[in-house]
Amino acid sequence: MGIPEEESQTVSVDPVALTADLIRCPSVTPEEGGALTLLERVLSEAGFTCTRVDRNGTSNLFARWGVRGANRSFGFNGHTDVVPVGDEAAWTVPPFGAVEKDGMLWGRGATDMKSGVAAFAAAAVDFVTETPPDGAVILAITGDEEGDATDGTVALLDWMRDNGEAMTDCLVGEPTCPNRMGEMMKIGRRGSLTAWFEVTGVQGHSAYPHRAKNPLPALARLMDRLASHELDRGTDHFDASTLAIVTMDTGNPATNVIPAACRGTVNIRFSDAHSGASLTSWLEAEAADVAAEFGVRIAVRVKVSGESFLTPPGALSDMVARAVSAETGVTPELSTSGGTSDARFVKDHCPVVEFGLVGQTMHAVDERVSIAEIRQLKSIYSRILRDYFA
Repeated sequence: MGIPEEESQTVSVDPVALTADLIRCPSVTPEEGGALTLLERVLSEAGFTCTRVDRNGTSNLFARWGVRGANRSFGFNGHTDVVPVGDEAAWTVPPFGAVEKDGMLWGRGATDMKSGVAAFAAAAVDFVTETPPDGAVILAITGDEEGDATDGTVALLDWMRDNGEAMTDCLVGEPTCPNRMGEMMKIGRRGSLTAWFEVTGVQGHSAYPHRAKNPLPALARLMDRLASHELDRGTDHFDASTLAIVTMDTGNPATNVIPAACRGTVNIRFSDAHSGASLTSWLEAEAADVAAEFGVRIAVRVKVSGESFLTPPGALSDMVARAVSAETGVTPELSTSGGTSDARFVKDHCPVVEFGLVGQTMHAVDERVSIAEIRQLKSIYSRILRDYFA
């Protein structure tokens, strides 16, 4: 598996072999698939204290080398669950085969993010074995990042709080580079909010519209008002917030019937100029105005998946950027772009940044990762650990 048998006390983990072993675990959310069991064995053999923190059917792993409550505890966070393979017939390789060809390692989770987990696990094992640090190294690995994320990293952080465990700084190993290794790290993320609107009028015959109360014009007006509104023009570290209409539905198969109700949904990715609460208030006010204008009822339901957050540029981001530059020759851009990640939960626990591989094929058919870049990522993580505990 990940650890070769050796006579010496030095334990070294090959991150490519470990990535391949993890890919062979069919850990489609919410299935553990053997991935965390494998990591628990690898880490335990290297002297980490491992605890399974499973909650509500979700599998999670906490691993610590060093003493609890150490003054310095550097943490890595990541996930072993993956999205479904989709149409398996469209793959040119077995999705869980971990095939090596053309300098790439192929399979579901190769990029997002079994390679990242393997790289930081390998770096952590080598580091604590070769240079036992004055402090603790913590790995918090979940099986619930690609799902609802309610019992994954959140459960780990809850358990850590209740058991006196803490990270002083954390790096999330998600893919962060758009095109080439080293070009981008994340120091924050936009917030994410989804709003569902149900407009209710009065059904009637399309030949006698005055006898009905058509909900469709109201929905169209509301969607136009929301999509036409400029939320902001960006802030110091965030691009402008965006609102996308993602669906408008009536479910009406008849051309001579005005429907009684219709529905629309929008998704907002927002900067630190807003909060989930402020956007919810705006959406509700817009819906109320349109409802009054058209004489219909509009019900609003909002789910905030995560608030925007920022780890201000400073010691942590500087250290990671130096390590990336030293190993790749590229100075990473400090970015807050992209979707949500589990860093949105970690930021309430300790300062957090994200750095990982090129993410071009994540969630795609024939997902794959550069073998050379897996090794390079381990080197970056190893340098970060050395610098942190220097």
